[in-house]
Amino acid sequence: MKSILIKDTTREERETIIRSSLDCGSGCENCSSCWLGGGSPWGIYQDYIDGKREISEINMAYMEEHRQNRQIRG
Repeated sequence: MKSILIKDTTREERETIIRSSLDCGSGCENCSSCWLGGGSPWGIYQDYIDGKREISEINMAYMEEHRQNRQIRG
């Protein structure tokens, strides 16, 4: 498996990685990200596509923001 780190990918590759990762086959209307206040799934990963933050950093920040003080362990 090829690395998905920013340093190892082009912008076009990162767009493909996000597009293929978010394509569950059910369409965005079935994704809990938007209707639970997470925002557009494409917008969430825009920093990765732009080469600003790694996927892991975005995921950690998202979890911290949306845990809403629940007892969820990361």
